[in-house]
Amino acid sequence: MTPIYLMPDATESVRETALSFGLNPVNTFPSQGEYLLADSDGISLCRAGEKSRVQVDFAGGAAQYRRTKGGGELIAKAVNHTARPAVWDGTGGLGRDSFVLASLGLTVHTFEQNPAVACLLRDGLNRALAHPEVADIARRITLHVGDTCTLLPELAAAAERPDVVYLDPMYPERQKSAAVKKEMAYFHGLVGAAQDEAALLAAAQKVAKKRVVVKRPRLGEFLNGQKPAYQYSGKSTRFDVYLPDNPVHE
Repeated sequence: MTPIYLMPDATESVRETALSFGLNPVNTFPSQGEYLLADSDGISLCRAGEKSRVQVDFAGGAAQYRRTKGGGELIAKAVNHTARPAVWDGTGGLGRDSFVLASLGLTVHTFEQNPAVACLLRDGLNRALAHPEVADIARRITLHVGDTCTLLPELAAAAERPDVVYLDPMYPERQKSAAVKKEMAYFHGLVGAAQDEAALLAAAQKVAKKRVVVKRPRLGEFLNGQKPAYQYSGKSTRFDVYLPDNPVHE
């Protein structure tokens, strides 16, 4: 269970978020490994003995740059955003792709199985909802916490199936930026083993109405070794598109 240290200056809302994911509150800074820190700035992912932090920030940083300077054209094509699809992001992570999809005007259901990652993402969404420039985008994202392979069919049975299921499973990607390397090292240390690729793809293909979109490094292997129906490729990333088991034709 991931430890979380609550600083005295953490607001009541941050404390509520921090304690709502079944994490392990601790009274001192952990001496090793990854942990969450809750303070007046929100909730961050830290590593014992290091000063760097990872925080979900939809109003600034890379998210702000993509929102104001452009970007996301390839993922937009991959999900066929002009058709206004309902998208379920089965591998929520830190929510970046969900945010890009929501910034295209799409309604996104985001699934995250790791409670600590879900806590970081919920905190980021809460802060985004309070920020006038991105609140409308954040409102289009609904977070679901638990095993994606279980939650996808449950939600599909309770509601209408999604047009698109989007997947970005963890991948040992080589990064040029030292900051990105450190962030991913923290994230991998927190999450540990990757999800079952075969089960994830199978669950996605069962519930999607039109397509399953899988994000991969441009030269990376196919998810679970399965060849897609077609692809959208960029300089460093590609999107593999799989047909669902019971398609509704576009």
